[in-house]
Amino acid sequence: MKIGVLALQGAFIEHQKTLIQLGMETKQVRLPADLDDLDGLIIPGGESTTIGKLATEYKLIEPLRQFAATTPTWGTCAGLIFLAKDIGIERQPILGVMDVTVNRNAFGRQRDSFETDLSIKGLDDGPFHAVFIRAPSVTDVRGDVEVLATLQDGTIVAVRQGHLLGTAFHPELTDDVRLHRYFCAMV
Repeated sequence: MKIGVLALQGAFIEHQKTLIQLGMETKQVRLPADLDDLDGLIIPGGESTTIGKLATEYKLIEPLRQFAATTPTWGTCAGLIFLAKDIGIERQPILGVMDVTVNRNAFGRQRDSFETDLSIKGLDDGPFHAVFIRAPSVTDVRGDVEVLATLQDGTIVAVRQGHLLGTAFHPELTDDVRLHRYFCAMV
């Protein structure tokens, strides 16, 4: 099993290290041909506008959209924004494959970043310590999208739609490998 990590910008190396720790073969994805032999893909956190611009420049938008339409794909933070069908603005390139509406920078500026423990559906062994850095939130889910985690106030921060997974936080910045293991099981 080989899982790619979109390596245009953001925390892609941290995702790769976690996957290697779990015994997975990984590959950095920068060009359309890099998708050819993958069984799954992680789109990391970073800056969603930059990821979209670089994906456009490297002619990755349509190949990524086709890949994510049929193959397990996980977006974390900016990656969740990139997967969403609706982000409230139309000028930013996105894949538009996950039937959710996302509010970019839902919690404010960098100084408003925070950490909290979450109960995540499908994860055993207690709460998951989640790191939110200029994080988005999911404001609407449609169709068969399943909510996996919310904050105490009900704000949606983790979702799944079939073979697509989205988290508003950065699991790659913790020592907890359970979400990566969950995604590997999806693959």
